[in-house]
Amino acid sequence: MSDLKKYILERKNKDKKFSEGFDGGYEQFKIGVILRQAREEAGLTQDELARRLKTQKTAISRIENHAEDIKLSTLDRVAKALGKQLQVHIA
Repeated sequence: MSDLKKYILERKNKDKKFSEGFDGGYEQFKIGVILRQAREEAGLTQDELARRLKTQKTAISRIENHAEDIKLSTLDRVAKALGKQLQVHIA
């Protein structure tokens, strides 16, 4: 187990408030990271992706950095603009 995983586990065990908010926040963070990586792999800047989606660069930045409460329809539009297909899995 990595030092980071150990720290997170210990912190979750000690701090109930941290534990309650961690998993949801982490999932939202991962969505933004995945979208940024997909954009970069497609060779697009935030400006270029924004133009494809007929929106502003600030909207793309907000999605990549704060993906909380993002609609599935928005994720689908971003995926299509990147030449990808949105897949949702429930585990």
